[in-house]
Amino acid sequence: MELIASGPGTAEAIRERARGALLGLAVGDALGAPAENMKPSEIRARWGRIEGFVSDDPAGTDDTEYAIFSGLLLARHGSALTVTHVEHAWHHWIADRDEGPFRGAGFSERGTLENLRRGLAAPISAQHRHAWSDGLAIRAAPFGVFAAGAPREAARLVAIDGCVSHEGEGIYGGQAVAAGVAVAMTGGSLTSVIAAALSVIPMDSWTARSLRRAVAVADQGERAVRSAVVIGGYPWTDLAPEAVALAFGAFATARGDFTASVLTAVNMGRDADTTAAVAGALAGAYGGAASIPAAWSSAIGPVRGSCLPEMRGYHVLDIADLLTPDPEEGESA
Repeated sequence: MELIASGPGTAEAIRERARGALLGLAVGDALGAPAENMKPSEIRARWGRIEGFVSDDPAGTDDTEYAIFSGLLLARHGSALTVTHVEHAWHHWIADRDEGPFRGAGFSERGTLENLRRGLAAPISAQHRHAWSDGLAIRAAPFGVFAAGAPREAARLVAIDGCVSHEGEGIYGGQAVAAGVAVAMTGGSLTSVIAAALSVIPMDSWTARSLRRAVAVADQGERAVRSAVVIGGYPWTDLAPEAVALAFGAFATARGDFTASVLTAVNMGRDADTTAAVAGALAGAYGGAASIPAAWSSAIGPVRGSCLPEMRGYHVLDIADLLTPDPEEGESA
């Protein structure tokens, strides 16, 4: 496994950044959920500028629950993860459960479940109309947490997870997020986090082109980032190349500051829960859990299973701890 030279890498520091990454994901998800699929003008008309939770009962969406799903899978198998493991998890935790109609996530997940329930296996299970969605990007952060300092390993593992549900640009989006988080986890600079994301995907891919456009104008603010990435008039907001680029653009605009990263993502609208979740994972890994405002982090509780009933009761902090070395064990070794 390759390692990226970086700052503090003690077990305690890694645990702090892991908690920041996954708590940041959940906070971003909950902040962005009310603004999902909205235009900036619609957000302004309703709330002015969103500066915090606009719901009295903030909660995450499928983004947080799918991140927990992949985190549990990764905690169980680690670097030995195989496509068979992923398929089994989809069947065991989602497809084969007698829960009535599937209640979670977007078109890519629905298409995947239809294929799995028809008896199809990967990579055929990912051959549906929405294999390019951001559904893998939303569950990619745990791979960066697990493979801290090793962006190519993070990208390899998330692609194994993703091949059941995504292909092409959908895979690239997940790989960019996982690699970026992996470098942020060991104190990498803002520039190195972005470089790592680009290094693991084809440079001529839509995802890479959108990401480069977003960070190139990041110093001009969120309107410039949005204009550089969003395809005007296109109705679907869950495009991996768009959502991932907007998230990295928000992270770059904010220079890695957690609060500014997630609020920039939220106020750009589109798939706001996903873009804010990814920006939150990047900024949370970059600055650690302490960088997240206490009023926001304290609002995050165990997930409710509103999308994935089998995930009910898990907390993102539990997943962060499962994926990282125990600081006390490191001290006693």
